[in-house]
Amino acid sequence: MNIDEARKRIESAVAQYGLHAAPVIDLVMNEVRSDMGAKAFNLLVEEFDLELEYNIAPLESDYSNS
Repeated sequence: MNIDEARKRIESAVAQYGLHAAPVIDLVMNEVRSDMGAKAFNLLVEEFDLELEYNIAPLESDYSNS
């Protein structure tokens, strides 16, 4: 998946399910995190205001500091 495909899938879920789109968006975001990492994940969270609208919080980072 690439960032543009993720955007389209999120937009489609929001258009189709409205405020009930969280489960679908969560699946897309899990794929984004797996394929593109935290930076892309966080970009989409901010772009679509997912934290406020769907309770999907940004990730800390791709790397562990332990």
